[in-house]
Amino acid sequence: MNSKTKRTLVALVEDRPGVLNRVSSLFRRRNFNIESIAVGHSEQPGLSRMTIVVDGATTAVEQVRKQLDKVIEVVKVIDISEEPIVARELALIKVHATSSTRSEIIEIVDIFRANIIDVAPGSLIVEVTGDEDKIDSLYNLLRRFGVKELSRTGKIAMVRGAAGETTVEAEKSEVEERPRRIRKAKPA
Repeated sequence: MNSKTKRTLVALVEDRPGVLNRVSSLFRRRNFNIESIAVGHSEQPGLSRMTIVVDGATTAVEQVRKQLDKVIEVVKVIDISEEPIVARELALIKVHATSSTRSEIIEIVDIFRANIIDVAPGSLIVEVTGDEDKIDSLYNLLRRFGVKELSRTGKIAMVRGAAGETTVEAEKSEVEERPRRIRKAKPA
């Protein structure tokens, strides 16, 4: 029996309108809740890198991965859940701050090696980068002061060492050499 676990998928996709919608729709159709999805340009012009975190049984996630591989704009998708990875998330936290609580908030922020990036008469905005546990811990400590807003990027990840470098290099040649897939029109 497969237990539910968080799985991290990384996809190199063509940088075109509608790709994110097609990818997320595939997960929706399979009843997967996307815990986080982060998308940005990659080192290869014309390709974006998606990091998708889902909660599901390994075999079910593997089936979704195979379906993603069939999406026209997806160049490559891999499950890096079992690989040694470097993963980070960014969060901005706007916390209520008064003259009497400001110094305590600053001390907590310093302990987490976070940064204060905005100071207003009634609030501070804190920027923190790290793994999910670090961000959760800082957020939980700041909650007692009153968190006004929270914005998180979701996880971005890369495989450690040479494996990550060769994966990207292999994708470059695959993009240049692969034939253009043509989407078939649905019958009316």
